[in-house]
Amino acid sequence: MDQFVLLMLVLLGALVTVPLGDRLGLPAPVLMTLLGIVLAVLPFVPNVDIPPGVVLPLLLPPLLYAAARRTSWRQFAANWQPIFLLAVALVFVTTAAVAVTAQALVPGLPLAAAVALGALVAPPDPVAATAVAGRLGLPRRMVSLLEGEGLFNDVTAIVLYHVAVAAVVTGAFSWPGALGEFVLSAVVAVAAGFALGWAAGKLMVLLADATLQVGLSLVVPFVSYAVADELGGSGVLAVLTTAFYLSDRMWDADDVFGRFASSTFWQVVDTLVTGIAFGLIGLELHTVFGTVQGRLGTVLWWSAAVVGVVVVVRLVWLLPAAWVAKKGRREDTEVPMTWRETVVMWWAGMRGVASVALALAIPLRIHDGQPFPQRPVIVFIAFAVILVTLVAQGLTLPWLVARLGVKADTAAERELEKRLAIRAAHAAKRRLREIDEAEDLPEEVVELLGRRMVDLGLRISPEAADDERREAFEQRVRRARLVRRVQEEMMSAARQAVLDARRDPRADPQVVSRVLRALDARSMR
Repeated sequence: MDQFVLLMLVLLGALVTVPLGDRLGLPAPVLMTLLGIVLAVLPFVPNVDIPPGVVLPLLLPPLLYAAARRTSWRQFAANWQPIFLLAVALVFVTTAAVAVTAQALVPGLPLAAAVALGALVAPPDPVAATAVAGRLGLPRRMVSLLEGEGLFNDVTAIVLYHVAVAAVVTGAFSWPGALGEFVLSAVVAVAAGFALGWAAGKLMVLLADATLQVGLSLVVPFVSYAVADELGGSGVLAVLTTAFYLSDRMWDADDVFGRFASSTFWQVVDTLVTGIAFGLIGLELHTVFGTVQGRLGTVLWWSAAVVGVVVVVRLVWLLPAAWVAKKGRREDTEVPMTWRETVVMWWAGMRGVASVALALAIPLRIHDGQPFPQRPVIVFIAFAVILVTLVAQGLTLPWLVARLGVKADTAAERELEKRLAIRAAHAAKRRLREIDEAEDLPEEVVELLGRRMVDLGLRISPEAADDERREAFEQRVRRARLVRRVQEEMMSAARQAVLDARRDPRADPQVVSRVLRALDARSMR
């Protein structure tokens, strides 16, 4: 088996694990990691041969961009305090605790190398957290907080990691210089992200074609990451800034097809790249184990100690941090409201793609040609943290959520749906009155369109009307379902007839495709 066949197997696994995970009640990233482990131990499966330096820029930009599209800048701004406590402060605390522990346990490990290890295992993975939390029916505020933490903690951890690795490689370190690099990296990233977001927005308008716009949206995160990195900024923060800018300004109310195409495309990209990323974690395990042959027992003990520190520090930090965030909580701030929610937040701190990429990207040698101090041990410990937090916590998180009884606030969600449905219906009726006043529409047209808008609002939220209107709506729905079922069968027959025409050598394939596209568009409406 060669590398290409292995890649195809991983992509196939990325697709298969989604429905399998739904059926088993397990997160797809966890299943992909297990699949990678199984493939890694098979004798005919080759070792993965990916240059460490390309893992981060190839996998992280599309994953972060897809995750950022599901949230908004305003949501982050409203929750800056708890996100700061998790995404910045907790990363520093975890890095320090792991560095102290690792330096005390591992002989010959310099402090800067220990800090690099702490930085690369500190950030919980945004993809794993979102994939797991989104399928467990958690309260929306918890999902938002996990997404915010996952998106921004990589920025802090990656800058810390680069500062620490540079200190090991060059043999020089300065706290003022490190702080200045941290601030400069953030400023450059935000400026580059905004500039590229603005340029991409203008180019989207010029392209004016959904296919080209979706293609551009795929290129943008890679360009944003590469430009910021080239200028000395954080590529991760630049991608997030660009994504927030575009998602906030690129919504055209009438671009229905563009939104549908973009959403579908990014769901596919997210699924495939996530599968590759977490499959890579499992596949690399075989290679990582081979680096510590002869002292496996000792390194396992060191790894267990670091895993314990990572897990315990998150809990010890979360309990007071949740209390502090709740004390100063504004009405729109999303924080864990009970100790049960705090425990779920703690157990959802799984490591993943960023930690793998940073571990593999550790240089082989330092400035004087000597091997990077204890590099095999650092990589092994990093993978131990990733596997324990991802597999053990990922597999048990659904059980923990059910045991603690943490559920989404469905009443609040239904109330928000009701308010939005009423808001949309009022806006549509107001526009109908304006058109009626300007054009003097026939009375039956006004009545028909008004009833359709009421039906749409009731379809979104049945609680948006009184009992009489709801009963009348349900009768119309039953009648509409009958009409739709018969119409779907009719349209299916029509499409099959056009498809059959492809077999006729006298039929122009382009004309057949054009007619079929028109039928498909009508069916979608």
